[in-house]
Amino acid sequence: MALSDIGEFDHACDVLVVGFGCAGAAAAFEAARAGADVLVLERASGPGGSSAQSGGELYLGGGTEVQKACGFDDDPDNMYAYLEAALGPNADTEKIRLYCDGSVEHFAWFRECGVAFNHSLHDSPTWMPMSEDGLMWLGENSWPYNTLARPVPRGHRPAARGFGGGVLMERLSAAATGAGAGAHVDTQATNLVLDETGRVAGLVARRYGKRVTYRARTAVVLTTGGFVDNEEMLAHHAPVLLGHGKVSDGLDDGSGIRMATATGAATRRMSVVEIALTALPAMVCRGMLVDGLGRRFVNEDVYPGHYSVHAVRHQPGPYWTIIDEEGYESVAEADRWGVLPKYVTETLAELEESLGMPPGALETTVETYNRHAEKGEDPYFHKDAKWLRPLKSPFAAIDPAAGFFGGGAGQGTGAAGFTLGGLHTSVDGEVLNHSGDPVPGLYAAGRAASGMHGEGYVSGTSLGDGTFFGRRAGRAAARGKGSE
Repeated sequence: MALSDIGEFDHACDVLVVGFGCAGAAAAFEAARAGADVLVLERASGPGGSSAQSGGELYLGGGTEVQKACGFDDDPDNMYAYLEAALGPNADTEKIRLYCDGSVEHFAWFRECGVAFNHSLHDSPTWMPMSEDGLMWLGENSWPYNTLARPVPRGHRPAARGFGGGVLMERLSAAATGAGAGAHVDTQATNLVLDETGRVAGLVARRYGKRVTYRARTAVVLTTGGFVDNEEMLAHHAPVLLGHGKVSDGLDDGSGIRMATATGAATRRMSVVEIALTALPAMVCRGMLVDGLGRRFVNEDVYPGHYSVHAVRHQPGPYWTIIDEEGYESVAEADRWGVLPKYVTETLAELEESLGMPPGALETTVETYNRHAEKGEDPYFHKDAKWLRPLKSPFAAIDPAAGFFGGGAGQGTGAAGFTLGGLHTSVDGEVLNHSGDPVPGLYAAGRAASGMHGEGYVSGTSLGDGTFFGRRAGRAAARGKGSE
């Protein structure tokens, strides 16, 4: 829409942030602290979005006070070596380098915003600790990553039992409004407004069925989330997620991406997704993860998102955790998440029949595994020796749909996910067009943008890069340009 079509705007500000999740809160905070008059629009009735419903993990390192208190020595180069591999192939190395070099300062920023972290380590494999521990492993101590970088845990968790995203968003949204940013909720942006030079000058929104217009004198920052809730966009860009559950607040419909592309903005890595199988890491490590043909395909102690994506993208389903009684009983009650075995049998042949696997397939897999485990070896997949021991009768299979990600379990797929691709941005959040030039007056961060990720993902790198590059976008938007 052209500026000349609007007439008099209903509201005006310097920087208009669209979306009040973690990236929007970070952008609004920094823009307001830089002296800009800031408004944040949120389509829901309050701040939070998918960030508030997340586990709250933040991937931080380089030598934070939590790492030091737990006895770990880290540095930016070591952190970079792991992230480049774990987020790859084809990760955005420029963004990763900035993120690692600025990670200790970014941790301090969270503390400035009132986010507390306990100085304790959760040392067991899990999707998310049901404890208040402030540090967790996220695959850094698994092969091949332990051969590429010194293993150091970097999953930082706000002081909260279980899901910490709500606590994180309470602190960040309060920091943003405390810095002077205003907020208009129940307001859904519908399209951007361009002036006669092609610069983004504001937008049109809807509130309670009525049109509302906003003038942005300096810039608009899009922090509207990904597009996992848009079935049409999934079909076009990331069909691997069709039919699976969705990790979102239900409003990640790609609206910000669509608004920006209507102005000529380019997108990047729209097919990249994160997938989470309901397979519990504490059980998978003590047994094995197999595909629908009874075959192992990964070292089970990796970051669980890695085995999830590998399974759904490359292996025939369904996917089963195979474990014995000793392994199951050794899992702490909190790490079981209430999940019980689907089948328990005395013999592997019986278990194969129950699971509909080819006769002898699972028996061969377990025989091979046990033969090497007796010697503390895993020559095919390199699982750490501390998890290796022969599996003994009785054997159990954990139902792949007996999980904890509501949508995935509800649909019986045993998997849920979200999108990682989005608008192509510079390191300062400038939205780029197809020629690689900035769309004047337009910035983006969070899952509306393509961040650090290549084909890989690690927990905490979504909230982490959303806030880190959201901060940079907010500062650049307040100036009206990128960093020198």
